[in-house]
Amino acid sequence: MKNLLLIGIIFCALFNFAQEETTLVKLSDSVPSFEFEKSPGTKQNISEYQGKLVLITFFATWCGPCRKELPFIQSDIFNKYKGNPNFEILIFGREHSWEELNKFKAENKFTLPFYPDPERKIYSKFAKQFIPRNFLISPEGKILFSTIGFEEKDFKSLKEMIESQLKK
Repeated sequence: MKNLLLIGIIFCALFNFAQEETTLVKLSDSVPSFEFEKSPGTKQNISEYQGKLVLITFFATWCGPCRKELPFIQSDIFNKYKGNPNFEILIFGREHSWEELNKFKAENKFTLPFYPDPERKIYSKFAKQFIPRNFLISPEGKILFSTIGFEEKDFKSLKEMIESQLKK
């Protein structure tokens, strides 16, 4: 029994180390500069969101934890704050096209704003691997909060952080 517990502790430590090693931006870092397609053929730069609280989420349509998290992002974050002029949500489909994202969105009845990142150009500024990932960016452009995977306690902390930031 002690050996099993020791193996579990070692596994958790290695997993956390691996996750940390794959995250390229840390808390309080400036958000990396990038452009994305806001709509087909229309580019937007992340700097245009200066002054707003921004949630950036990376997902893939085939990712189980992503598919579990997205309905909560829709109901608990997007639906609650979509009219707030001080908040923006950017959800990037890692290695997906507009066509794939629009099909996924329609099939799952999402109203969330999905944007393609077909070559991981945006994702690669934030991380090396693992999805889903969430990065909360302050109005000043700093990383306030980040999560890897989908855990209810982390998602609850993300929601609390968004709420507290928007009350300022």
